[in-house]
Amino acid sequence: MKTNACVSSLAEVSLESAKWKLKFISAYFRRKDANAALLSNFEVFQLLTDLKQQRKESGKNKQSSGQQNLNTIMYETLKYISKTPCRYQSPETVRDFLIAMKGHKLTKAEKLQLLNHRPVTAVEIQLMVEESEERLTEEQIESLLQTVTSILPGDPEEQQRDSAMATEDKGDQA
Repeated sequence: MKTNACVSSLAEVSLESAKWKLKFISAYFRRKDANAALLSNFEVFQLLTDLKQQRKESGKNKQSSGQQNLNTIMYETLKYISKTPCRYQSPETVRDFLIAMKGHKLTKAEKLQLLNHRPVTAVEIQLMVEESEERLTEEQIESLLQTVTSILPGDPEEQQRDSAMATEDKGDQA
């Protein structure tokens, strides 16, 4: 009798693990654009946040060691990625950013770098855009920076500190 219960509980854990993996894979491949191999930090953040919420709602406490390893990877990834600018983004911001980027001659990977990192200096742009010195003029770099900072939200606390420092600098010059 105990053997049947163990086999049954193992089957449930294995089935739950398989369902979670299937959801992850299907969510990944649900993207229909030509950029299917590339995911932005925002998309990964959303996916992992949604999966975490679903798992919390399901209330299953018993997990296999493989499932625990997956939980650790999810936790560490969310911990890291929640410290990046993507946590302030939304689907609308990403869409608006990509539309605005159509005017700039950048590769998909370069646009993704800009989206993920939200550069605020010309040096950061030069690090993200390959051969930027040959491909972009100073005006184009400034235009890129303006587009990035105007569309992609940054850390509100950091922006508040920056504006306070800029105000202080203006007061010192007067």
